[in-house]
Amino acid sequence: MFASPPPSALRHPPRTPRPVPVPRVSGAALPLPGPGTATGDFWAEVARRGTPVVGPDPAGDPGHRSVTFLWRGSPATRAVRAVPNKLADPRDPRATAMERVPDTDVWHVTLQLGADWQGTYELLVDEGGGPAPGSPDHAAWLRTRRRPDPFNSRTLPRRWGGEPLHWAALPQAPGQGAWSLPCPAGARGTLSEHAVPSVRLGGTRRTWLYTPAAACRPASGAAPAPGPGLPLLVLLDGEHWGPVLGVAGLLDGLIAAGLVPPLAALLPDSVDADTRWAELTCRPEYLAFLTEELIPWAAERLPLTSDPARTVLAGQSLGGLTAAWAALAAPHRFGNVLAQSGSFWWPNGPEAEWLTRTLATTPRRPVRFRLSSGRQEWVALPAARRLRAALAETGYDDAEYHEFNGGHDYLCWRTELAAGLPKLLPGPAA
Repeated sequence: MFASPPPSALRHPPRTPRPVPVPRVSGAALPLPGPGTATGDFWAEVARRGTPVVGPDPAGDPGHRSVTFLWRGSPATRAVRAVPNKLADPRDPRATAMERVPDTDVWHVTLQLGADWQGTYELLVDEGGGPAPGSPDHAAWLRTRRRPDPFNSRTLPRRWGGEPLHWAALPQAPGQGAWSLPCPAGARGTLSEHAVPSVRLGGTRRTWLYTPAAACRPASGAAPAPGPGLPLLVLLDGEHWGPVLGVAGLLDGLIAAGLVPPLAALLPDSVDADTRWAELTCRPEYLAFLTEELIPWAAERLPLTSDPARTVLAGQSLGGLTAAWAALAAPHRFGNVLAQSGSFWWPNGPEAEWLTRTLATTPRRPVRFRLSSGRQEWVALPAARRLRAALAETGYDDAEYHEFNGGHDYLCWRTELAAGLPKLLPGPAA
């Protein structure tokens, strides 16, 4: 048996500052208007180019770009801050604070970023009515003053609802093309919502079931199919991946392109932040829900494989932690782990990085890992690297680990999910 996890701990990661502030660049990626000059032509050019504005690195380094975030202020504007995911540190709000061109409506900040960076971002705008800029309470208050970027139409839905996030991708960033692969209308699968009974979790748990177009349905109560049955993806945080991010379209495209075989997917709801912290922290009752209730429920409706080598458990953040732990605890059901930005620092306390320490003293399981983390995740990245080292030392020679230039960000996780599935469940064209 795999070791029992510690009790749930603090519901936040360690509060550590970013070790090195993101480099700021003097000037901007486009000529700024002079102090006190008219700005109409400048904003017309910004509207034409879109924001953030990307330019060459001032030092001529082809591996970097200058990236300028902009805001058109009003006479009431007192402060503006750009907040790119994990580039901005809440403990150092000045690092990405915008400057105003004197006597104009132009607020700007330019950062030097790797040419392969991509990420979502927010703009925080102080139009008055709150604590004075520079006062002790201003930074926290400013975080409640989100404003949309009027010059960027690229958005991604925000976790737990609210206004969408804007995003940007630099020229060498991995593409999002897998999310728009073509699929004929008749070859598209279906995504259906269900209430799955659960004694382990109490009541029912909302779950989305993806069924590929070519799947045939056995009679109700049929046992799981052996190896030739449908491969299975279990993707945690299903309420966001399914109806919000549209993962069914990704699966349709990957199947149509032959990059993965026709597969079924189960997407359980994580309900809310408190429930997520309670369940996606290596809890045995949640693992029992997956293996004893959710998958058998789906097997009554689809001819699912019972082969762990053709089953993938995927998750991000706490979901990534839970996916790795669950496969090690139940290798008879989950033979593949696909985890992005796993919270391997957990728990935040004296038993920190429990999974890594436990892994180091546990015999190798028949599980394949494909893990990735963002190079900008200064809190989680060191723990992810230590888990990778523990996997290597424990004999997981086929474990794959990748670092992308981004943060704790669904924009990056979309890319990593699309790239990882064909590696673990390859189709004829993969």
